[in-house]
Amino acid sequence: MKKKILPVLLSLGIAGTLVIPYAGYAASTTDKIDQQLSQLKKKKSEMLQKANDAQNQITKVHSEKDQTTKDMKTLLDQVNAASKKLTELNNQIDQVSDTLEQSGKQLDEAEARVETRDQMLKSRLRLMYMNGFVSYMDVLMSATSFSDFLNRLEALQSIVNQDKEILVSNKKDRDTVEQKKVETEQQLEKVKILYTQADAVRDDLQVKEKEKEVKIASLSKQEKVLEDISEESERQVTQLAKQEAELQEKKRAASKAKSPFTYSGGKLGYPLAVQAPITSDFVNRINPVTGKSENHKGIDLGAPKGTEIRAAENGTVIYASWMNGYGNYIILNHGNGLWTAYGHIMNDGIYVKVGDTVKRGQKIAGVGSTGQSTGNHLHFEVRINEVPTDPKPYLR
Repeated sequence: MKKKILPVLLSLGIAGTLVIPYAGYAASTTDKIDQQLSQLKKKKSEMLQKANDAQNQITKVHSEKDQTTKDMKTLLDQVNAASKKLTELNNQIDQVSDTLEQSGKQLDEAEARVETRDQMLKSRLRLMYMNGFVSYMDVLMSATSFSDFLNRLEALQSIVNQDKEILVSNKKDRDTVEQKKVETEQQLEKVKILYTQADAVRDDLQVKEKEKEVKIASLSKQEKVLEDISEESERQVTQLAKQEAELQEKKRAASKAKSPFTYSGGKLGYPLAVQAPITSDFVNRINPVTGKSENHKGIDLGAPKGTEIRAAENGTVIYASWMNGYGNYIILNHGNGLWTAYGHIMNDGIYVKVGDTVKRGQKIAGVGSTGQSTGNHLHFEVRINEVPTDPKPYLR
């Protein structure tokens, strides 16, 4: 009996020596993978922080650019107002010039009338000088009859009245023309001053407008640099998520854990609790927020805030945080190179964390409008080996 027990014990001892090293190897491999996962998480966190910093700077630049654009509009309105004022001033100058021309003609005509009257008066004076001065009384007393007296009196009154009219008209013409000339010249001088002032205002506004254009160009350049940084950070974060997923798969293999991946082709589950219209397709489009042309990497499904977002297939969470233009964002790994992504999730609306195993149809988030979004909707992506592809053929 003892002879039979000894071989059995020896066999068990040999088996034990074989099992223990293997278990130690598995534990060592798992620990090593855990260290690598920890390092990757740290790198991903750093990359994510860098991306978030870039996004914050982009937001700040956008705000400055928008304010500068508003300032530019105000300046343009002021320039237009100044131009309108200049046009009005030019019209006033034209009117004053016409008035001056008319006044000049009136002055010439008045001076001609004054000259004619002066000649009449001078002719009478010369006649009186040559013939001797005869008083009005002498003329009246020389009348031969009463009728002649009346005729002479009437003639003298006519001469006196004519002389008065000549003098009064001359004075009136001279005073009126001189006054009008002075007033017109003053008005013209005033308009010239206003024109000079408006011209200076326009020049100043044009300088400011140029400064704003330079600032906008500078901000646009800065924005482009920051967007490049943001895109590169996003790419690196995605690569790190891929490496993390690969390490998790190795860890499962080392620990002989059951794989959560069952997808082998066919349709995916619908990513929302309700059917929703496609508000933006998998096409090249103009970004409604930035106004720039872009390749839309997924489809947008319009749905109310808080609508359940569901996992399209069994898998694991490899990303669950903020991602630049996506806002709050989840990436699920379904194995065989298939990923699905869910963007613009509402704040506090991510219900899973990295490393979680999810089931097809499981609630993972709530619809929102975070990131570059103009309204509540789900941005849904399907990626094959990280390359975005049209999600529609994969959905029921």
